[in-house]
Amino acid sequence: MTRKIDALVIGAGVAGLYQLHQLREMGMDVHGVEAGSDLGGTWYWNRYPGAKFDSESYIYQYLFDEKLYKDWTWSERFPAQPEIERWMHYVADRLDLRKDFTFSARVTKADFNEDTGRWNVATDTGETFDTQFLIGCTGMLSAPLTDHFKGQNSFRGEIVHTGRYPKGGLDLEGKRVGVIGIGATGIQVIQTIAPIVGSMTVFVRTPQYVLPMKNPKYGPDEAAAYKARWDELTTNLPHTFTGFEYDFEHKWADCTPEQRRAILEEIHADGSLKLWLASFAEMFFDEAVSEEISQFVREKMEARLKDPKLIDILVPKRGDYGFGTHRVPLETNYLEVYLQDNVTAVPVKENPIAEIVPEGVKLEDGTVHALDVIIMAVGFDAGSGALSRIDITGRDGLKLKDEWGKEIRTTLGLQKYGFPNLFMTGAPLAPSAALCNMTTCLQQQTEWITDCIKAMRAQGATVIEPTAEGEEAWVQHHDETANATLIAKTNSWYTGSNVPGKPRRVLSYTGGVGTYRAKCQEAADKGYEGFAMSKTHEVEAAE
Repeated sequence: MTRKIDALVIGAGVAGLYQLHQLREMGMDVHGVEAGSDLGGTWYWNRYPGAKFDSESYIYQYLFDEKLYKDWTWSERFPAQPEIERWMHYVADRLDLRKDFTFSARVTKADFNEDTGRWNVATDTGETFDTQFLIGCTGMLSAPLTDHFKGQNSFRGEIVHTGRYPKGGLDLEGKRVGVIGIGATGIQVIQTIAPIVGSMTVFVRTPQYVLPMKNPKYGPDEAAAYKARWDELTTNLPHTFTGFEYDFEHKWADCTPEQRRAILEEIHADGSLKLWLASFAEMFFDEAVSEEISQFVREKMEARLKDPKLIDILVPKRGDYGFGTHRVPLETNYLEVYLQDNVTAVPVKENPIAEIVPEGVKLEDGTVHALDVIIMAVGFDAGSGALSRIDITGRDGLKLKDEWGKEIRTTLGLQKYGFPNLFMTGAPLAPSAALCNMTTCLQQQTEWITDCIKAMRAQGATVIEPTAEGEEAWVQHHDETANATLIAKTNSWYTGSNVPGKPRRVLSYTGGVGTYRAKCQEAADKGYEGFAMSKTHEVEAAE
């Protein structure tokens, strides 16, 4: 039997929980569907060894309720996955959200009915919904590249993707473990399991710039100190460039070489992402500035590695790409791991992985690395991947997968032309696709969606869709902003280049979180400029 509701939310992560709460507070009949067996979103799926925040814990929180914020206390600056998952359960229980979610169910199909202006939605458990609004809170990094190598099914040992790590974990003690990929996730895994594995072979394609993490524990005094900043954080976080507490304070041209070095040293010692997100913004636009800051980071890494062979494999070279144009990982003694006798770094850029064989990993030159366990930290189809994996059909038979297969386009990263009443968060062409403290951006997007639905109801409208002109204007603005940066010139998941055949476009809006928020608000203030609201034929006939 099909259930008729006002809104269906896909996903029970940071965005999905808050979106459902807001719509329910409006009095709407809203339901959520989550593929996992419990809530948590990225913090449900990513339970690999070493998974943790690299946003400071006290800013990765909901800021709509002071008591909700202050009644939870973090144990350290950058907590690990189990504590983060407990926090999300705390939020869900406090707001009584579980009762309105179906877990262990995946939305497989959604069709827009042009006569009724509503969506018909089906799940893999046989549930069907007739809903006015469909809201994809599916996450920006939630479509793992699991079937990545030829021959994976032939492997005699255990093989897992970090984004689908088993709840009970894996027995790695004394095992021969291979880790494929050294992005932020791979680094967390490598530094965590190195002390317990028998041997570890790390397959390195693209060396990463890394920053050391400083992670002090929080006692009562530290917790009281950050909670006392509630007014400051709620005021500032939504308007900084990246949704973090810090922002770019220095101008390169205003500083002498000595001052620049002193600033870089001071910020590097902070042990956070501040060097990336709050040092010199010119690093994203000026190749000379980029190179100087990149060289600073390279020197810091080389001083720790010492071994010329390891430096050659693990430290980016001049001309590869600039610091900050890839996702910058925080780490704890990650580089020192490679100095252990049981750890081997295998470069695979010139001699790539050819296939997985029963014994382990086979390289193009025929070398086979024998392994008991393979951990794939090979990333995701970012931004567009999660919604593209659902069979979504909009107006005039348009398929979202096909549309994004031709060109990645949205309007404000909130809706897509041709797909009325489909809202999205963490989607392409918004800061939440990559360049943001996620709670800051996801709160803003869900609040915009809620306000938009309120405005529709006030006007008696039942359908909203971006106009073709509105979408074109946003895409042009996005591209103009993004293409001025060095990010656009770099191959990474930021541009979709990690997925064969994916149309190239910088996935994240690069104009800044505060600017994006202002542009979203401007569209709303101008009567949702760039969008068209209407009534369905069915409603008009009934009236």
